[in-house]
Amino acid sequence: MADTYSTLTMTLEGGDVTIRLRPDLAPEHVARIAELANDGFYDGVVFHRVIPGFMAQGGDPTGTGMHGSDKPNLKQEFSKEAHVRGTCSMARTMDPNSANSQFFICFDDARFLDGQYTVWGEVTEGMELIDALPKGEPPANPGKIVSMKAA
Repeated sequence: MADTYSTLTMTLEGGDVTIRLRPDLAPEHVARIAELANDGFYDGVVFHRVIPGFMAQGGDPTGTGMHGSDKPNLKQEFSKEAHVRGTCSMARTMDPNSANSQFFICFDDARFLDGQYTVWGEVTEGMELIDALPKGEPPANPGKIVSMKAA
């Protein structure tokens, strides 16, 4: 059940990033992220799109930004929650119901995304590690998720 998870620990090469999960906003997306994390899906996956002043995106096992998990896509759970520094939200195609495993973490205010992408968490510790990820689309030597676990 999604509400049994409150925290996600994302271990990067430089240390741990702690994310407070928001099942109150997006219970199905939190359940998916937690399930994939605890199954080891994200272990070794890179941040394939890192745009300074905007966001860092990861969650594609191929590292290309074109793929996701083998699970079905999720229906959108849009909210009025603001996309600001540290917000964790789901990536998707033009179809609002296409979120799967890719996510992004906002570096700065990105409120133009509000109500169009599903917010599922917020970084509470370790944002400096997200800030330090190699930049690029894709980065020459992308930052990698060593492991990710929900608790």
